Amino acid sequence: MLLNARHFFSARELLLAWTGRNIRARYQQSALGWLWAIFQPAAQVAIFTIIFSFVVRVDTGDIPYPVFSYVAIVPWTLLASSLPDMSQSIVSNMGLVTKIYFPREILPIAALLARLMDFGVAAVLLVILMIVYRVPLFPAGLTFIPLILLIQLMLILGIGLALSAANVFFRDVQSLLALIVQLWFYASPIIYPVSMVPETLQPYYFLNPMAGILQSYRAILINGTLPDSSLWIAAGISLLIFAAGYWFFKKVEFKFADII
Repeated sequence: MLLNARHFFSARELLLAWTGRNIRARYQQSALGWLWAIFQPAAQVAIFTIIFSFVVRVDTGDIPYPVFSYVAIVPWTLLASSLPDMSQSIVSNMGLVTKIYFPREILPIAALLARLMDFGVAAVLLVILMIVYRVPLFPAGLTFIPLILLIQLMLILGIGLALSAANVFFRDVQSLLALIVQLWFYASPIIYPVSMVPETLQPYYFLNPMAGILQSYRAILINGTLPDSSLWIAAGISLLIFAAGYWFFKKVEFKFADII
């Protein structure tokens, strides 16, 4: 692992260059450009607000539903948009993979970093919403945001590395991923609060690492509290997933050029 880390560090300029290429390619000839990073989650929140504020009411306490849902939609969009890009990253660049040697994990990691830029842009609207709805910030808790984001990135990296490698051998990974992400969405506290989950089921519910991650974002940003034990459960599971995904990727990496 240390040897792999040295090889990866030596190719950091390639990582930055490939991340920039992914960003330019996605927004090239796009009329809205960076605004898509805000428009997509904002449109989802608008629909959820209409449905769950007027049709089927979801109790979010003193927090306006647009803020409540947007806090979760932004990090969820980071995961949901990164995984398809990462899973296709090796296969989509088969010409590069078969011609020159470089740490192959650069391709899925660059795909994730490109989506991380969208995450930062979409977060700007969250600040605006909190100002408009007069939701106070919890300054002492903001120091936890980088930690929560790091845990989420570990989770995404572990899954994305495994998917990018598996997609080389089984091209139906994309279809399976779309189904899993859709089901995962409803199994995570995005459109509803954790309080709606029966207490007897919550120990099992928080085995979903995104439940603890999203709950922690809400605790810090809109509830004015520190993360609870669900964040540490999410951290442990995310670390295991990252280790397993990285191990699988490196184990089959040498076969990529031959199979592609």
